[in-house]
Amino acid sequence: MAEKVRLGIIGVGAEGGMYAQFIDDGRVPNMEIAGICDVDESKKTLADKYGVPFYTDYKEMVDSGEVDAVVTTVPHYLHPEMGIYALDHGVHALLEKPLGVYTKQAREVIDFAQTKPDLVFGVFFNQRTNQLYKDIKAILDSGELGALRHTSWLITNWWRPQGYYNQSEWRATWGGEGGGVLVNQAPHQLDLWQWICGIPKSVFAKCQYGFKRDIAVEDEVNALVDFGNGATGTFITCTHDMFGTDRLEILCDKGRILVEDSHKLTITRLAEPEQKWSKSLGMEEVGKLFKGELDVSEVQTVEERDYGSVWGEQHCDVMKNFADAVLNGAELLAPGSDGINGVRLANAIHLSSWTGKEVDMVNFDEEAYLAELNKRIEQEGKFDTRS
Repeated sequence: MAEKVRLGIIGVGAEGGMYAQFIDDGRVPNMEIAGICDVDESKKTLADKYGVPFYTDYKEMVDSGEVDAVVTTVPHYLHPEMGIYALDHGVHALLEKPLGVYTKQAREVIDFAQTKPDLVFGVFFNQRTNQLYKDIKAILDSGELGALRHTSWLITNWWRPQGYYNQSEWRATWGGEGGGVLVNQAPHQLDLWQWICGIPKSVFAKCQYGFKRDIAVEDEVNALVDFGNGATGTFITCTHDMFGTDRLEILCDKGRILVEDSHKLTITRLAEPEQKWSKSLGMEEVGKLFKGELDVSEVQTVEERDYGSVWGEQHCDVMKNFADAVLNGAELLAPGSDGINGVRLANAIHLSSWTGKEVDMVNFDEEAYLAELNKRIEQEGKFDTRS
């Protein structure tokens, strides 16, 4: 039995280079670098640094027999085709987020992976390893706070100057990247939100395209989702706010969860469901409660936790978990099949914004979305990745 998974890294920009360094530093003890692939031949210096073969064609690396698994850190449109090729040739696949640009594309790789049950197929949702969000999910799953009423995530700390978008011709284009903040900066939050609160039934959204940046895609998003049973949620994000806010609230029948700046957690628990307090408290008691004259400990308790910064460790944990799944059959924290949820929500937000209508996510019209996306790719005239 092998002790380490031999990983081939496809694309060694910022992400791929970071993963290589983490592995070389020994932070992923059950994985080793076995090959590096990039269309930029100058990246061979990195392969030489780590003493591994260098490839300019990912298919050649997959076919080499030198790698057990690959990770794809490449433009979004390429993730599914690379994943399918790897799996089709007996190589495990860890795809970066988003799993694809559109659901039809994401579904193709998911469906193909199901024909290869002996191979591990994961998606790089490193935020799922964050103990903060794992704890929140456990609390919601336990039912101790009761049913979901409302949740909102305001995350606007993605500030990107114009120079960021000018770095590459493909960036912030429909044909090259497939969208803006929803497919580049916010996929982790879209995944976490649904992982914790459930998959919405429908969405109505308003997006601004090239609002404060000279780009074709969205740089501001306001979305209202319906989780069913009366529960709703709002998701707001942008890339033009230099001050930025990161605040997640989850309101339930018996309490509230508040997360600030992705590390400060406040859990307020009610002794009884809110509706019971609504019926049982007399107006005199309510008045005292509002004035601070009532002992609120009889009504609620407050717990605060600070998880600190865990940047970097999350990425290592995803790779360790993936390697453990390959070597020992461990359960994936982020199976590839989960990757379609965030893609669907991003697609539905776009489609709602384009049509001005609420979009059904249970019976999501993949063809309608793809038709609208292809219109924008054709109008743009820079890239053509349509299928």
